[in-house]
Amino acid sequence: MAVKLNPDKKIVAAIKEGLKKKEGYCPCRIQKTEDYKCMCKEFREQIADPDFEGYCHCMLYYKEKDR
Repeated sequence: MAVKLNPDKKIVAAIKEGLKKKEGYCPCRIQKTEDYKCMCKEFREQIADPDFEGYCHCMLYYKEKDR
């Protein structure tokens, strides 16, 4: 299992700028709750799922399954 940044540098830059503006909370979500603090609860749960492969909600991170 590997978690990597999105290879699209423009997306990464935009999301990181949004994270700065929202004090580390997901820029794609309205509420500022601990569940949405980057790396969000949803993606941490997806990381724990051995069958999940894909991007987090905001497309900053990508989780690869073990091959």
